[in-house]
Amino acid sequence: MNISILGSGSWGTSMGKVLANNGHSVKIWTRDEKVKNNINNGENPHFLPGITLPKNLIATTDIKKATDKTEVIVLAVPSQAVRSVIEKIDYKDQIIVNLSKGIEINTGYLISDVVKDVLKSENYFSLSGPSHAEEVARDIPTSVVLAGKEDKNIKKIQKEFSNVSFRIYTNPDLKGVEVSGAVKNIYAIAAGVIDSMGNWDNTKAALITRASVEMTRIGKYFGGKKETYAGLAGIGDLIVTCTSQHSRNRYFGEQLGRGKKLDEILESMNMVAEGIYTVKAVHNIALKNKIEMPIAQKLYEVIYNDINPKKAIHELMTRNLKSE
Repeated sequence: MNISILGSGSWGTSMGKVLANNGHSVKIWTRDEKVKNNINNGENPHFLPGITLPKNLIATTDIKKATDKTEVIVLAVPSQAVRSVIEKIDYKDQIIVNLSKGIEINTGYLISDVVKDVLKSENYFSLSGPSHAEEVARDIPTSVVLAGKEDKNIKKIQKEFSNVSFRIYTNPDLKGVEVSGAVKNIYAIAAGVIDSMGNWDNTKAALITRASVEMTRIGKYFGGKKETYAGLAGIGDLIVTCTSQHSRNRYFGEQLGRGKKLDEILESMNMVAEGIYTVKAVHNIALKNKIEMPIAQKLYEVIYNDINPKKAIHELMTRNLKSE
C-alpha cells in the first residue's frame, strides 16, 4: 500500500517504521527541514533517538507531495493542529487513520468530528490504546484498538497495520475509543503530580479507578459505550499513561507537582502533552453539561488557576462522603 503520515513526532515516526517494515511504501510529512533530512538518513534523533528507520520510509516537507497518490492518510499531529493541517491537503476520499488523542478546545469536537467537518469524510478510523511510541519502535509487543465502521476497510487496515509485535483489535465504538484516548491524558498529568510527592501507591490506584468513572461519565455525553472504557482504549491506555516513564503527560504532572509553572514546563519539553489542552476542553464541556468530573476539574484549577496541588488533593479527599 502507498501510505502517507502527517506528523513526524515520535508516534508518527514509530508508526512509519511499523508500516514500512510491513512492506508498505510510506511518506511522512514534517514541517522541519532538519527532521526531514534526519529521517531520510535513517533516524529521527530529536523525537525517536537510537531507532534505525527503514529506507522505504521517506520524509518530505511538501504536504501535497506527501499525500499524492496514497491510499491511506495517517494523522499523527497534535490534536489542536489537526484542523489546520488537513485543510492543506488535496483530499480524494483516501482512508483516514487517526493517531491523535485529544478534543478540539474551541469546538469541543473529537478528532472524528473535526475530520468530518473539514473533509466531509466518512472513510475514517481511529487507532488508540496502550502504545507508547518508544516501545512500538523497538518492536515490544503492543495491542491497540482500531475504531470505526465495521466494513471492508477496517479489516484491510487491521491486516495491513498489524504484525508479530503490533496487534490490532477492531471496535465499532468510534466515539468511545476517541474519548478514552483523549481523556486519559488528563489523569496521566494527575498521576505525575502524585509521583512528585512520593511513591503513593494507594493514591495512584485510587486515581486510576476513579478516573475510569469520570471517563465513563463524559463518554456517555459523547455517546460512547460503557464497555469500551473497560477495554484497551480505556483502562488499558489509562494504566500505561499513568504509570510509564515514557508518558509525557505524566512527566508534565510531575514537574507541576514540584512547583513549576505551565509556561516553564512547556518551554522545557520538546513534545506535546495533550492533556494540558484536553483538560481545558473537558472543563468547558463538564461545566456546561453538569457532568461530575471532580478530578479533572481540580487538575484544571491546578494548571490554569495556579491552585497548589496539595490543596487540590485535600479538597478532593474532603468532599462530601458518598457511596461508590
